[in-house]
Amino acid sequence: MKFKNIINKVVLWLPSVIITFFFIPNALDKIVNHNEADKIIANSGIMIGTGVFLLIAIALFLYSRTILIGTLLLSLYMTFIVCIHMYKGKPYEVAILIVMSIVFAAYIRKPQ
Repeated sequence: MKFKNIINKVVLWLPSVIITFFFIPNALDKIVNHNEADKIIANSGIMIGTGVFLLIAIALFLYSRTILIGTLLLSLYMTFIVCIHMYKGKPYEVAILIVMSIVFAAYIRKPQ
């Protein structure tokens, strides 16, 4: 019975951990390498702010009492990324799947 509970916890948290492993390097890259070219917004302050915003959104997403706020912030960020990819003519299907997986992971952990 205890083994089943452990498996349930792992299955519940696995999508959230995968999403976290996607966003943390992205946020740290925006903070450390903020002078990258080929970005729509070339201001380094905005890039650093975006990285900090992502780290805060990830923390809110992982904490169970603020999961809805974190989900909203991460989904909003990725929705803007989808719009930017559509504007630049880049493939945006993967970004849409990431938005869907954020909502799915939040729903699995807190279905009410």
